[in-house]
Amino acid sequence: MTYLTLSDDTRLFYKDWGPKDAQPIVFHHGWPLSADDWDNQMLFFLNKGYRVIAHDRRGHGRSDQTDTGNDMDTYAADVAELVEALDLKNAVHIGHSTGGGEAIRYVARSRPGRVAKAVLIGAVPPIMLATADYPGGLPMSVFDGFRDALQQNRAQFFLDVASGPFYGFNRDGAKVSEGLIRNWWRQGMAGGAKAQYDCIAAFSETDFTADLKAVSLPVLLLHGEDDQVVPIDASAHQAIKLLSNGTLKTYPGLSHGLFATHPDQVNADLLAFVQG
Repeated sequence: MTYLTLSDDTRLFYKDWGPKDAQPIVFHHGWPLSADDWDNQMLFFLNKGYRVIAHDRRGHGRSDQTDTGNDMDTYAADVAELVEALDLKNAVHIGHSTGGGEAIRYVARSRPGRVAKAVLIGAVPPIMLATADYPGGLPMSVFDGFRDALQQNRAQFFLDVASGPFYGFNRDGAKVSEGLIRNWWRQGMAGGAKAQYDCIAAFSETDFTADLKAVSLPVLLLHGEDDQVVPIDASAHQAIKLLSNGTLKTYPGLSHGLFATHPDQVNADLLAFVQG
């Protein structure tokens, strides 16, 4: 397995597939998952001739189970170190959920020439928590509930999320995939409980308003209209107002995990944006 040792000696696991001279596509996973959540998209773009890269965020997956640095500024700095180490140029950064926040913070601070475009899928920006600026967000009690559930019985909590709202499997008539549920649980349980606990504050309380305003590169927002985890009205519908070069595409009836439940549909939209 491939690791990068970061400046604070944390080992970051990453995958790097495809021709090294091809345009890179960098994938940023959601909480509490790992780079494995992008297997379908990585294989899809690899077969289209791209170089594909995905890392396990610190504290998640196969990366070191850090008890410090589990915050959005550090996550973005870790990405910057990986990009520099691999010397990625003209890259497209694709982030889902928490990874969307990580991606936009990195892109907003990236060096010229490193980034070409960005995609945020079911992403948390501008902020999940209800604030004076964004009163349509979720109350703190929701995220305190996440913390309590993780501490009390992380294994059952992760099973409940995957088998319920994440993929919309709790909806009447849903086509349930036991494989997706087990794979989500597997990824979640591979990470560190302390890092995942800390990351709840990172994904819910970080305000990405300034990051969205700072990015002038093309940004595509993809969001399921039946997203029960990151409600669209408090996220994508607000984020698009802050982007100077943004495009929003929504999917009626689709869930938070739409790129896993409907990969053919989402992959086609991603490819069109990357090639456009």
